[in-house]
Formats: sequence, C-alpha cells, structure tokens
Amino acid sequence: MKLEIKVFPKASREEIKEKDGLLKVYIKAAPDKGKANKAVIDLISREYKVKKSSVKIVKGFTNRNKVVEIED
Repeated sequence: MKLEIKVFPKASREEIKEKDGLLKVYIKAAPDKGKANKAVIDLISREYKVKKSSVKIVKGFTNRNKVVEIED
C-alpha cells in the first residue's frame, strides 16, 4: 500500500491526521540528518501496526511531501 503524506517536523505533538485524502504527519524530530524520516517511519509503523522494516519512503527523502510504502 502506498500513502501520500505531508510531514510537519518540529511539531509539538506526534500524530497522523487525514485531510482531503492526504495524510498529515506531525513529528517532534527536526529534519536533520534523517531524524525526521526515521520518526515518520516509526510513527507510521506504530499507527498501522507493522514492523518498521515494512515501512519505506519511496519518494521525497528531502522533501516534506513524501510517498511511503507499507509492505504486508
């Protein structure tokens, strides 16, 4: 399953919200040396109850707009 997300780093909370067919991912981590990407993978894996290794960012490594793939 592929998800289009928009990441909001340095947020005061960690949560996922859906609005207009787009997932908004709020994370506390700063976009520094991949910390935000790791936090996104961690949060999505917890939300969808899958292993972290099953979640991969396939597009947008250095962008706030990303495509994430979850393998079953």
